[in-house]
Amino acid sequence: MQAVADSDAALVERCRSDDHRAFDQIVVLYKDRVLNYVRGMISDRDDADDIAQQTFVKAYVGLRSFQNRASLHTWILRIATNLCIDYRRRRGRPDRRPVYLGATGDDAQAAALEIVDTRCDPAQAYARQEMSLLTRNAIEALPDRLRTVLILHDMEGLPYEEIARIVRCPLGTVKSRLFHARMNVREQLLPYLRGDVLAQDGESR
Repeated sequence: MQAVADSDAALVERCRSDDHRAFDQIVVLYKDRVLNYVRGMISDRDDADDIAQQTFVKAYVGLRSFQNRASLHTWILRIATNLCIDYRRRRGRPDRRPVYLGATGDDAQAAALEIVDTRCDPAQAYARQEMSLLTRNAIEALPDRLRTVLILHDMEGLPYEEIARIVRCPLGTVKSRLFHARMNVREQLLPYLRGDVLAQDGESR
């Protein structure tokens, strides 16, 4: 990690000296991670690609004010997060995107959100697709502050400490938001898991 930090710091200094090749290297290093993250937040592929590009434009413009208090990766993801939230607010409604909701060691309560992979069982393919749709709908209803930490942690696999730096809130707040996001989704899925919801033909399961 220190080697990465040192390498990033060197690239930033080169950028500040108007070495455009250094910024090209930054883009190569982080473009895939930024694009994957933005596509997790924004389901429209073209819009997600545009936001990823905007992220690097803003990063290029702001590099002279980057003060190394956070890692370059964290700083770039913070820019991407703000752009995604602005995009969603301009649209006036939440965006849709499925995410993995697996439990972690210190979040045992989230175990109920784990969805069994039934791809090898054709008989349950429809049920799996329906569960995926219900999960997307539940995530769509989450406030941005909850959805952001859910995707950063469960999709991007970032540690709590880095998420806290990205969203600029205390570590405990990140854990609380992640817990509430998972529990909110779980609450929305419970009627389906209990068999209480109506099938598409209007019959009770």
